[in-house]
This record gives sequence, C-alpha cells and structure tokens, in this order.
Amino acid sequence: MLELDEALDRVTGSLAPLNSEEAPLHDLPRRILAEPLVASLDLPVADNSSMDGYAVRADDLKGARPENPIPLQMLGVVPAGEVPQMTVLPGTCVRVFTGSFLPVGADAVLMQEETEADGDLVRCLDPVTPWENIRFRGEDVKAGTRLLESGEWLRARHLGLIAATGRAQVRVSRRPRVGILATGHELQEAGQALAPGAIFESNRVVMAELVRQVGGIPTVYPLVEDTMEATTRALGQAIDENDAVVTTGGVSVGDYDLVRPAIETLGGRIEFWRVRLRPGKPFVFARFDEKPLFGLPGNPVSAVTTFMIMVRPGLLKLQGARSLEAKVRWCRLKESVSNSGDRPHFFRVRIDEHEGLSSAGLQGSHALQSLSQADGWLRVDPKQTLDPGALASIMVWDD
Repeated sequence: MLELDEALDRVTGSLAPLNSEEAPLHDLPRRILAEPLVASLDLPVADNSSMDGYAVRADDLKGARPENPIPLQMLGVVPAGEVPQMTVLPGTCVRVFTGSFLPVGADAVLMQEETEADGDLVRCLDPVTPWENIRFRGEDVKAGTRLLESGEWLRARHLGLIAATGRAQVRVSRRPRVGILATGHELQEAGQALAPGAIFESNRVVMAELVRQVGGIPTVYPLVEDTMEATTRALGQAIDENDAVVTTGGVSVGDYDLVRPAIETLGGRIEFWRVRLRPGKPFVFARFDEKPLFGLPGNPVSAVTTFMIMVRPGLLKLQGARSLEAKVRWCRLKESVSNSGDRPHFFRVRIDEHEGLSSAGLQGSHALQSLSQADGWLRVDPKQTLDPGALASIMVWDD
C-alpha cells in the first residue's frame, strides 16, 4: 500500500500540461494561463479626475471659504472619454467628471459639492491641495509590468484587469476532456422506480461538477455492468474520446471488481493501486500513454474524497497550474478528534460563524448527508488526537 504523499507525487509527477489555445474573455474563468500576461499600456492611461467637479490650479484657491468664496471663470466642459483642448490659466477652471482627463495647467480637482455655479462663473468655497482628487497615469499599472504569471488559475477577479489592458483574448491551457464512468450491476439511474436490490447511482453527477470546478470538460457515460466485456468496452471508448478518465467502483478485490483487469486488457499501465488513505484506500492510477485514468472507490464519500485529494491536482497539472493545492481555511476545533487507525483519516467537518470546527455527522464512507453538510475535510494522521481548541487546516470545497 502506497503512502498518501508518495501517491500524490507520483500522480502529479507523471503528468504534463496539454497544449494551449487562445480564449476570449468570457471563456477565461477557471482556465489556466499558459503564458505571462504583460501590460501593454499604463493604467490609468492619463492623469484624470476621481471626482465630479472642477479642474483648478491649487494656488488660485488659497484662503477660499464659504464666507470668502473665490470666483473662477469656467473655460468649458470635459466629459469622460474626451481629450481636453483648453489650458487652465490663473483665475480659470474646467468642468470635469469622474474619469475626465486632466486639462493642461490644472493640478487639482475641487469637488462639485464645494462650489456654487452661476453660468460660467464658479464660486469656490474651499481650498485644495496640489494633486487632490487626481488619479495619476500609470499609478495602478505601468506598461511592461507582468500582471499575471503562467500557470495562474484565472478567476472572475482577473477579468477586469485583463480587459482594461485591451486584451480581448489570452493564451490558456486547453481544458482537459474527462470521461466519467460508474460501474456496478446494482446501480440504477435516478428517476426510475427502484428495482429490488438496486441503488440509485449518485457519483457521476458529483464527479462531473467537480471536473467543471477544476476547469475540465466532463463527459458522463452510461452505467457499466459488472462484466468484463462491458467494462472493457466502456473504458476503451472513454479513453479514446478523452484526455483523462475517472471511474467509480470496481477497483477493489471482489469478484466483480473488473476495472483493473480491463485496464490491462486494453494495454494500460497500472502505476499503483491502493493508497494509505481513509476513506478511499482502493484507488487506482493508470496511464494509457499520456492519458491518465483515475479509478476511484464506489462508495460516494470515498469517491469524492479521493477526487479532491488525488484527481483534482492531476487535472490541474494537465492544465499547467502553478499551484495544485486545494483551498484551505484555518479553524479551531470545538471537540476532540482521534484517529486510532494506520491511515490518514479525512474527517468531514463543519465550520461555524466563529470559525469553530465540528463533525459534520456520520463519518461512514457511504454517508451522503454528512458530506452534503460538510464545509471541508480535516486530515488526522495515524494515532493522532487533536484536542478542543487546536488550530487546524481544513481542505475546503472549490465552490
């Protein structure tokens, strides 16, 4: 049985990024940047006003007070998006708005609320300091700055920066196509009358969403019966049509666990089987040339846990991600947690509004309710006990 950290290293160490492609802005969330993003212009592109008001010379308004207003002659108006054509001379001002380019000669903007306008005469009621209410050219971004590095996982928060630099598309790694299979004669599609001895299959819909969250494109295949012919045929199709395959069920040691022999029949190479992990020990990692196959246990909690720990980093590696780590939160335990076994145990836990940590419920590998109520997983190593009040790192969902 392989140690968990070694198994993860072998998965990520054996995979190489897929090729890259140009993608438009609307298709960038959850994509991995394939080259550094370098600014081609300054942001802001020119000195501009951060307020609605009047572009002025600060020296003109020394001593201005409501009881002693200083009059200025308004030369004109510069809406945002227009280039000013006038020069602010002593005793004059220009009407500007948020984002308006600063006219030549002005060194401050007096807020509209601190003025009284009477036609082209503007009475200024307060002084300003030089460069007050001015946003300077390049103060946010300077041309030539590396904004994002290759391998960055793009999120909504990056899109505005990319668009503001004038990029309509950027080069990203191709999304991996991921085939998803579930094996088991007892499995039945939801929405039908449940047959005697059957259970509704629930893994594929979860796996598909987890694949989407990590940037992949899932293809869900029909349920696979526990026969060698059906398993081999389904695996062969999924391998041919995808960049990676995720299976659930059929990877243990029972008479109907046929995924491993089917892999070998199809010419795949099993890199390892069984990982020192709870839940999720019967995990298979295999390769068909450069295409990985992740064989997950059939129990729903085991399947989700092993996906988060083993498959998620692998799919990120296929996209050239710099960071393969799951998101974490630091919380304090509200109760004692112990692991008397010989494998790292990933407990499903809930996080309260005070960052306190407690069990999400029943910890069996079949228990979907506690999985649905969990905010993440707490790793407890073999023979380890964590006491109430201990600070712990929690692996949390991506969504």
